[in-house]
Amino acid sequence: MHSQHLRVKVFPGAQNLPISIALAEGFFAQEGLQVELLFTKTSEELRSGLADGDFDLAHTAVDNAVAMYEKAGHDVLVLAGGDSGFNELFVQPSIRCAADLRGKTVIVDAPDTAYALQMKAALAREGLAPDTDYGVHPIGATFKRLDALRQNPDFSASILNPPFSIIARQDGYRSLGSLVEILGSYQATALFGMRSWVNHNQEIVKRYLVAYLKGLRRVFDPASAERNLLLLQSQLQLDIDVARATLSALADGRSGLTRDARLDPAGVATVLELRRTFEPSDARTFSQAQIDETLLLVAIASLVV
Repeated sequence: MHSQHLRVKVFPGAQNLPISIALAEGFFAQEGLQVELLFTKTSEELRSGLADGDFDLAHTAVDNAVAMYEKAGHDVLVLAGGDSGFNELFVQPSIRCAADLRGKTVIVDAPDTAYALQMKAALAREGLAPDTDYGVHPIGATFKRLDALRQNPDFSASILNPPFSIIARQDGYRSLGSLVEILGSYQATALFGMRSWVNHNQEIVKRYLVAYLKGLRRVFDPASAERNLLLLQSQLQLDIDVARATLSALADGRSGLTRDARLDPAGVATVLELRRTFEPSDARTFSQAQIDETLLLVAIASLVV
């Protein structure tokens, strides 16, 4: 089988463990794929890069796909899910409750997408409005936001997820709660690409999904736990206890990575509701036409013994 080069872009983080496993175990190679995993610093970089063809597929918050379609007019296609984000609202130790954020500055990846909108919705429930009651400052990826909280106490809050949320809690930062518990179902990570590229490379996408699903299933396999732990620790340069807590969160059957990477319709609906509330669009409206799990279902069926 001729080896096909495939460029996949992600944010650094524990959510990429299925990809790391698939690379380490040779699952992509078995499918005739040479996967180049690329890391992004910001969602703007990821969105523009996908539209420009700098890479082929992206695993990141599905809200980015919605923004690409609604705000920029790019014809994206969402292919699979991933997780609900594991997101928690973390604040500086001096902040006791959400009301204490009045007059403060919160930090986000980008102010107009994904987890920033989750934060705005959570604070709105406490009567706080962005730019009126608190400032919003863009920083970039989650690891950059944790560093910013550490370096500048004037940055009062951010959304964090594992392993960064686990490290933040160890360092004394305070969690004001899980965003899923506050707001309900949420579709965070998803796999998507440009429709034109996907349509011309369906067999490649299907093979990618087969290998990805093999890696994903290994996350939930107790027999693979020690290998997964060491891989996670090595990939993210984590203390062993942080790596163990992170793996536990990923493999949690209720709130961890989504088995077989199916999308959560209720979670997608929450994403769209947040965009309608905080980023109303005058352009196009994201709909089911931008979602197609057909290739995912084919991949799942091919793994059934």
